[in-house]
Amino acid sequence: MKMGDPEEAAEHGRRLILHNFLSFQECKELEFIHKSNCTVGYRPHVFSTTLSHLIATNSAHLIMPFVPIRERLKEKVEEFFGCQYELFVEFTGLISWSRGSSIGWHSDDNRPYLKQRDFAAVCYLNSYGNDFRGGLFHFQDGDPATIVPSGGDVVIYTADSHNIHSVDEITDGERLTLALWFSRDATYDEDAKLITLLSKNFLHDNAPELCLPFPASSNMYWFSPDQASSDQQLGFDICWARLHVLGYDQLFHQDKSYCSNISELLMEPLRLTRGDELFEHEFINILHALQVVQFYCWKAPDFKSAKVEETTTVVVLSQSQRERFVCLKSLFAKDVCLVDSVFSNVTFVGSAQHSFNWVDFRIAIAKWEDYARKLHRELVMSLPHWRTQQSIFNVSLDEK
Repeated sequence: MKMGDPEEAAEHGRRLILHNFLSFQECKELEFIHKSNCTVGYRPHVFSTTLSHLIATNSAHLIMPFVPIRERLKEKVEEFFGCQYELFVEFTGLISWSRGSSIGWHSDDNRPYLKQRDFAAVCYLNSYGNDFRGGLFHFQDGDPATIVPSGGDVVIYTADSHNIHSVDEITDGERLTLALWFSRDATYDEDAKLITLLSKNFLHDNAPELCLPFPASSNMYWFSPDQASSDQQLGFDICWARLHVLGYDQLFHQDKSYCSNISELLMEPLRLTRGDELFEHEFINILHALQVVQFYCWKAPDFKSAKVEETTTVVVLSQSQRERFVCLKSLFAKDVCLVDSVFSNVTFVGSAQHSFNWVDFRIAIAKWEDYARKLHRELVMSLPHWRTQQSIFNVSLDEK
């Protein structure tokens, strides 16, 4: 069901649909964060990005775009359900559903360890039909019975048995969401846990290198057809896979054709290739390369009028170099057809790939560094206020 009203309340105040709650740019920024940082998720064919994971992988600055969105959602939930100043954000996560994923009838508090959840908010970051097929959201009872996901829309509902729901199987593409749960129980406050993590792990220096990501354990990035198993005789590494579906291969700084340890390779410096071309810029690791590539996909239209001061060096791959990355491909992906199936999309991957050129990509590297430094500075200035209040909130420029 898709109506034009900005707000659509239903079922005696137990659920609320907000249309265009998130802007197009907010959706695209969260998509960039997810596709450049996600790990395998909690269900088969599902991928997730949590705020604690961003902190743990030296990408703490990427929590900043979530801050105003979390605030706005919390205020809307408290207003609609009449519980102002009573709620805590219990969990925040980006979740994507790829081909083959689904979930049957359930409530969001249907496990003993989930009973603290009182309310849920699901924000759609892309749209049914344009970006994926399948994935319709159904309520078991009441109206609206079916939600057709549309980028920017939000569904808010009680997490109890009054709102039992399901999600149809994804048949093509990747369905992207931002999910939040809220609790009245302060002991489950996500903010306090995140502030503790930031205080332990975040360095208060403004040096650019602090914005470079650090990959987690390789098993967190290994997709298996049977996700109950981390058997690396099947499946693929999702960092490698997301680069592959966009047309990139990797050439490591040193010859690693003898290497059989993916954890080691994830940490190795590398350069990117497309077709027969090798881009002579070194990335500190595969996660660094992936963040820049996804940033380019997000921002490429903005780079057309920009100027590049330094030379963009691209060389033709030698036969020995080609043999090196072909040899390693079988380590990152046991079945390339599975990669294409899981990360396929009903639309072409975008104009950014269609009009690709290395000059624009060089600009993307510099712009990504500026973007990361900006968020890093915001985090440095906000953290003392968060510590004082033991709450994560949008700190105004005057306060900073």
